[in-house]
Amino acid sequence: MQDYQKIMEDPPTPDPVPDSSREDDAGAAFVLESKGQWWHAGFHLTTAIVGPTILTLPYAFRGLGWVPGFLCLTVMGVVTFYSYQLMSLVLERCEKKGRRHIRFRELAADVLAINTGIGIGAILLAGECLQIMYSNLSPNGTMKLYEFIAIATVVMIVLSQLPTFHSLRHINLVSLLLSLGYTFLVVGACVHAGSAKNAPPKDYSLETSESAMVFSAFTSISIIASLYGNGILPEIQATLAPPVAGKMLKGLLMCYAVIFVTFYSAAVSGYWAFGNQSNSNILKSLMPDEGPSLAPTWLLGLAIVFVLLQLFAIGLVYSQVAFEIMEKKSADVKQGMFSKRNLIPRLVLRTIYMMFCGFFAAMLPFFGDVNAVVGAIGFIPLDFILPMLLYNISFKPPRSSLTYWVNVFIMVVFTGVGLLGAFSSIRQLVLDASQFKLFSSNVVN
Repeated sequence: MQDYQKIMEDPPTPDPVPDSSREDDAGAAFVLESKGQWWHAGFHLTTAIVGPTILTLPYAFRGLGWVPGFLCLTVMGVVTFYSYQLMSLVLERCEKKGRRHIRFRELAADVLAINTGIGIGAILLAGECLQIMYSNLSPNGTMKLYEFIAIATVVMIVLSQLPTFHSLRHINLVSLLLSLGYTFLVVGACVHAGSAKNAPPKDYSLETSESAMVFSAFTSISIIASLYGNGILPEIQATLAPPVAGKMLKGLLMCYAVIFVTFYSAAVSGYWAFGNQSNSNILKSLMPDEGPSLAPTWLLGLAIVFVLLQLFAIGLVYSQVAFEIMEKKSADVKQGMFSKRNLIPRLVLRTIYMMFCGFFAAMLPFFGDVNAVVGAIGFIPLDFILPMLLYNISFKPPRSSLTYWVNVFIMVVFTGVGLLGAFSSIRQLVLDASQFKLFSSNVVN
């Protein structure tokens, strides 16, 4: 503890993170308004990490099997918790040196593209949820997927006018509860499906070809990495009221308590019920194209409604990076947040941004394979490598220390995992390319 205090009080070298001046930065002053408490950070973190993508966990286990799947899920969880805490310490150090509003976009140039991709995915999946509900209510209906994506986009345009990240705290509390709700519903549905008389046959065997097994395993690792991914941790920490010391740790503990409950229960129940026949969205395994649903319709319908509502919260959270950039470029920090000078550009720019996301969601409805690519190329470098590198550069722990070598080991291992995962994921994307059609009425998983 004394060593930690000494390091925090005595920064011996220039910080590698660029300076962010709050005085002339409307993005920092408005979007990243600093009023939050630690539990608000917990709500934001949970919404950023625990989303409907956890329903792909049984599919990820399909490429690993029981024991490697559990091991990968646990190791990824421990490493990301450690990584996020290191990043939080780097940001606390920046605060002590007078720099509060540090963003991931200042640390990694590609983070805006990653977060925009997540926003597009949220709108796409929200449209798919609406389509599923519509097809059950009106089996012979003529509405197409892009029409439901347009509806979801309109909802996002309205919600996007909430001016600050802090103003999402109540929405993100509801999001946390929704994630628990649909997880429990899906777990119940999988237990029902797996124990029914007409239960699908359970086969937990892996790929027969050794090369296919390796590629499948690294694709699964990339998917799990993307589930733990968080591209906005600095922005979340920036919303906390100063001083921030210790608050992010409490928020992370809240978030990872929810992760423990949701990730493991969804993975175990889904893989137990469907084995290597698990779909990349376990809800589709429960609602096969042919034959009746494998769980009560009301239960699956309620789960889909919960997923739909949370997707709007996720889309909002990951749009904050773009909103902050827009506000920085377009707003006048010397005038009020709701002044006509700032309100009109905010309304126009955020509407255009959401329309852009909605258009690409409708044009490119390819989710499952893209999810693995994003995990390998985006989240592994951002969440498993960058924080360790910044910590070693910023704090300069002795080369004889355990912390230094743990960080180096993690960076080396996950650089290799990221490269292999990227190759495997892109390979799978190419293999599935024949299924991809622009403006398709079906999401390719």
